[in-house]
Amino acid sequence: MEAALRSGLEDYDLSEEDAALLSDDGSGDLDDGPRGPLPVLAVVGRPNVGKSTLVNRIIGRREAVVEDVPGVTRDRVSYPATWAGRDFTLVDTGGWEKNVEGMAARVAEQAEIAVELADAVVFVVDATVGATATDEQVVRLLRRSKRPVVLVANKVDGPRQEADATELWSLGLGEPYPVSALHGRGTGDALDAAVKLLPEVSAVGGALPTGGPRRVALLGRPNVGKSSMLNKLAGSERVVVHPTAGTTRDPVDEMIELGGRTWRFVDTAGIRRRVHLTKGADFYASLRTQAALEKAEVAVVLLDSSAPLTEQDIRIVTTVVESGRALVLAYNKWDLTDEERRHYLEREIEKELVQTPWAPRVNVSAMTGRHLERLVPALDTALESWDSRIPTGRLNSFLGTVVAAHPHPVRGGKQPRILFGTQASTRPPRFVLFASGFLEAGYRRFLERRLREEFGFEGTPIEVSVRVREKRKR
Repeated sequence: MEAALRSGLEDYDLSEEDAALLSDDGSGDLDDGPRGPLPVLAVVGRPNVGKSTLVNRIIGRREAVVEDVPGVTRDRVSYPATWAGRDFTLVDTGGWEKNVEGMAARVAEQAEIAVELADAVVFVVDATVGATATDEQVVRLLRRSKRPVVLVANKVDGPRQEADATELWSLGLGEPYPVSALHGRGTGDALDAAVKLLPEVSAVGGALPTGGPRRVALLGRPNVGKSSMLNKLAGSERVVVHPTAGTTRDPVDEMIELGGRTWRFVDTAGIRRRVHLTKGADFYASLRTQAALEKAEVAVVLLDSSAPLTEQDIRIVTTVVESGRALVLAYNKWDLTDEERRHYLEREIEKELVQTPWAPRVNVSAMTGRHLERLVPALDTALESWDSRIPTGRLNSFLGTVVAAHPHPVRGGKQPRILFGTQASTRPPRFVLFASGFLEAGYRRFLERRLREEFGFEGTPIEVSVRVREKRKR
């Protein structure tokens, strides 16, 4: 059957990429080389120098908030960006100020974190004002970080301001690129220079490790019990535990013996810097979650079973799924829940976690250690699914049976049909379906559901993409 389907594909227009995908014998993934997060380019500078205007210019749309008032941007905000054929993550930051209090202090912290979590930096200075004392403080910060820097002299709208831009050589960061972020003048040259500094894969997140102990990211909103769980698993007070949310400052990797094997657990409450997390808990939590997932293979998301699920809980679970990592849900503080609470919890799970019924669930108590041993089979199941590959013949036999019983609805007098299916990669499993027409989202979800029923995939997200191909014209 598989051979017949493959030969039938010869009647359709296929790209070189299609041919490469179809010639893969299934022994290795097309994209299973060292994988990791896209390189990160951070845009920093003191308030009101035009950072967000430059970000909008780079990403080609007005997305960052721009206002002629210093300090409009307060959070570190990430955008996907492409320049000269290179994909990267662009980070817009709040203005950096030295010795400031309140909101301005938070803005400064986030800018510093952005530099630490970036592979290269675009430092924006207002050419019409020249280098200020604050700019010189930023230069010191950048030198300490040892990140490669492109110096942008913004607000250069004509030849007169270009002379102002040349004075910025005094900052000692090399050639200043004269730019008008508002009008687009000179932005291409500055971006060309910045993109040359970026690695293929982010050195900050690191490529997905292969071999060695399996890496487990321990995720959850603040004060849900991550550090307590790590201490119980490690058998020692490895991490500071305190009722105050945000006690953990730095990430802690811990090699833990569990189920007769060694695992590398990451307590992800921290990031690299010791920052006093007095405000913006949601912002910092999402930042930590992303940084941890970049190095993990499977995530254990800790949820407080004694309290209602929160929006932040749902967001963390969604982030894991979108990152393509395996997933285990651990309901902590199970010893503190009575029958009534457990009834309501089941209702909350059905409603709020409807997109992840496939995730293994373990009810635990990090404080007492109850049922922590059940994590091992759950982790094994999730990782086995994450690594699994379905033989092409078996996949197409399954697709043929499903489509015969439940064909795609006729739309506009046409009925798209699936010509051939193949698994493009693992970690997580990604499937490509060649079809004669567009498959509706509802039908793709139906196919994903049936794939799970047939092949398991418990504990891993799976991706189903469709390539519509037309018949060759004779």
